[in-house]
Amino acid sequence: MQTSLARRGLALVFVILFLDVIGIAIIMPVLPSFLQQLTGGTLSDAARDGGWLLLVYALMQFVFAPVMGNLSDRFGRRPLLLASVFTFAIDNLICALAGSYAVLFVGRLLAGISGSSYSTCSAFISDISTDENRAKNFGLIGVAFGAGLILGPLIGGLLGTFGPRIPFYGAAALALANFTVAWFFLPETLKPENRRAFDWRRAHAFGALKNLSKYHGISAIGAVLFLHWLGHEVYPSAWSFVVAARYGWNEAEIGASLAAFGIGSVFVSALILPRMAPRLGEWRMAVIGLFFAGAALAGHAMATQGWMIYAIILATVLESISDPSLRSLASVRVPASEQGELQGGLSSLYSLTTIIGPLLFTQLFGYFTGPSAPFQFPAAPFAVSALFHFMALGAFLLFASRREPAEQNAI
Repeated sequence: MQTSLARRGLALVFVILFLDVIGIAIIMPVLPSFLQQLTGGTLSDAARDGGWLLLVYALMQFVFAPVMGNLSDRFGRRPLLLASVFTFAIDNLICALAGSYAVLFVGRLLAGISGSSYSTCSAFISDISTDENRAKNFGLIGVAFGAGLILGPLIGGLLGTFGPRIPFYGAAALALANFTVAWFFLPETLKPENRRAFDWRRAHAFGALKNLSKYHGISAIGAVLFLHWLGHEVYPSAWSFVVAARYGWNEAEIGASLAAFGIGSVFVSALILPRMAPRLGEWRMAVIGLFFAGAALAGHAMATQGWMIYAIILATVLESISDPSLRSLASVRVPASEQGELQGGLSSLYSLTTIIGPLLFTQLFGYFTGPSAPFQFPAAPFAVSALFHFMALGAFLLFASRREPAEQNAI
């Protein structure tokens, strides 16, 4: 049974993540046209420019995520979440008012330094979870992301009809509303006895990962998550560009496709995951999710008509069960006093994928849609993403199964 504090905390974390994702997804449909308007370049140029913006954000995340995770182990989850949400509002205001491409980097720097909401919310969830409900609670992250992907692109597509800057103002307003809700209602979940001193030697990516590697199975799960996240980066970095080039979709159509993905993710995370977790176990759910993630991306790469995307999304959304299952497998192996460091370390891994992924996928798109390409293949990013997901599945079957014989025997 969950306590009233746990139930209230889960509800508030859901709201924080939900509004955060809406704020991120609002700008996705207008990003191609916004960058083209700001720089005067082509769609291929805009894809490359978008990749560099994602790169600077990811670099800041890679450097500062372990710092934020260790700070949350020292001072608690609440102050770090408040700082993250408020800075997200400032970032979007800077982007909305930007008069040049260079100004966008200022906002991305700030957002990357303090953008710890995802990892801190994960640590928050671990604080209030038990072995019986941990995977289910982590599944709330998927519900929040899916619900945000339903409303965010739709709102962004509609607001984008009034101009590509308007969605950025909308994202800033949502972030300020998010901050207000958290300020008045978000509880602190890290007990004083579970806090530990801040240590600079562990407050960087390599220090955090090295310290966490002493726990059984963490290295294997981290490697799988790295490959999975690297493949998943194709969605925020290249989706809008690929479907615009391949099917001629406008902002509203791009938003609708992302919303369809969000609807499916909510359905899987809210209804399927809680029922599958007790019956199948986290190890087997991770296998299923990774398989469908790779199969869906392969399908997107081969789709020749826009309507096929919606059919393939039915398989795509099953990937939503992999991330919470893998996070739960990692979380249960680390003590309460180091959950912030764990999530900060995982965020560093994720940030590393957001450094590599956007550059890789946007450059692939730019090359295979440019004049020097040996053949035109806008969906090249989807094909490479599928490969990464199947590599993650293979690594999990080869290494995680060997390290977790008890869970393997339960299958």
